[in-house]
Amino acid sequence: MLQNEIEDLITYAKEKLELNDRDKEYKSNRLLEIMQSGLEGAELEDAVFGELSLLPSEIDKRFAQILKECGSKAATEWLYNYCVNNKYVKKDVLDKNPRFDTENGLTITINKAKPEFRDPKKAKAGNSVDGGFAKCVICRENEGFAPRNKRNLRTVSLSLGSHPWFWQYSPYGYFHEHGIAVNYEHIPMHIDRGTLENLLDFVDKFPHYFIGCNAPLERIGGSVLAHDHYQGGGEVLPLHRAKIKTKIKDKKYPYVTVGILDWAGTVIRIKSDKRNEVIDIADSLREAWINYSNPALGIIAEDSNGVHNAISPTVIKTVHGYEMNIILRSNVISEKYPDGVFHAHPEYHAIKKESIGLIEAQGLFILPGRLEEELNKIECFITSKTQLPPEYAAFKLVYDETKALYESGKYADIHKAMQEELGSICYRILENTAVFKREEDLLKFLTEAGFEI
Repeated sequence: MLQNEIEDLITYAKEKLELNDRDKEYKSNRLLEIMQSGLEGAELEDAVFGELSLLPSEIDKRFAQILKECGSKAATEWLYNYCVNNKYVKKDVLDKNPRFDTENGLTITINKAKPEFRDPKKAKAGNSVDGGFAKCVICRENEGFAPRNKRNLRTVSLSLGSHPWFWQYSPYGYFHEHGIAVNYEHIPMHIDRGTLENLLDFVDKFPHYFIGCNAPLERIGGSVLAHDHYQGGGEVLPLHRAKIKTKIKDKKYPYVTVGILDWAGTVIRIKSDKRNEVIDIADSLREAWINYSNPALGIIAEDSNGVHNAISPTVIKTVHGYEMNIILRSNVISEKYPDGVFHAHPEYHAIKKESIGLIEAQGLFILPGRLEEELNKIECFITSKTQLPPEYAAFKLVYDETKALYESGKYADIHKAMQEELGSICYRILENTAVFKREEDLLKFLTEAGFEI
């Protein structure tokens, strides 16, 4: 029986993982040892497919070959499929996550594989390592590391800004071909002019992907992974489809398209086919924002709790050139909003209390897995005309609004009514994150920053 399993695995590896026929006897013996070692479940799978996968040097070599002969899209498709086939990317699990588009243009997914971190400090602790081998869970030293079930992790080497980086796919990705570009050196997340240059370097190499960087501050995306990294992949996110609603001009480059995006958050878009123009404008905007305070609007650049303003830059490459979106973020807190003034407000915490990071700020909301069961029960309460029980008090807003939608007759299907409610709440959360609620206040800031209206 065991020998049959091994033979099946060897056949699979030859078909899917490019196992050389010359190595099949050796690999069969290695599998026999692994399968007799007492490992079970995910740890056994990790060990088996780590053994059957190409070595990291072979992955680098194969990726470079495809890149040279067939182009970057073919190379990333090969690597992604390889990581699915070697079971590092849990695509079979990801495909079971509920996901839908809303009428207001957002995309909602319930990620049942991802743990929920409602407390930023616990989120940070869950992704860091206190001493020992590898300083955090995304350091390159994790490649093949058994104690963290990374035996089947495979990455490829990159150069961004003339420095060594690497690219890997997320095992529980939020979107199609969700990957992470990681600085080879374990240094803190930061955003400066070099960051902007790196992002453009990346889309020059992989123009079919978007890439972006979380604001490097806790509560707005920077607290979970302290290691310098960017996120990107092969999906067009809702923000990318948004249009400029109000054009502005940079004094140095008045011919470059710059404008305020028609978006619930506060976003400025810069479009040009010249790298230096995009970087200069984006960096001047960054400098202006990180030093800006307006107490009347609740915007405080720095106080006794530290620095509060940051940007989340994200870029795509189109037939017209570079398109960089600069999302203005603030993690300031107040007595009324101890979790963040520009964070999801308390009435929405039953749906989303975690940090609103780079991906949500672009309109793809990753909601906690617990909601699948909780919202199903609320749907049942509504259709059975049952009052909301006390243990579901945190969902009163959801219950009342979904009930009103359902009873209005607009939705004959309670589940469709609930999806519309989720879309509405997530849109309101994005509005919460907007640092400028009125365009006139944003235009005043931009004028002070040197832009012309």
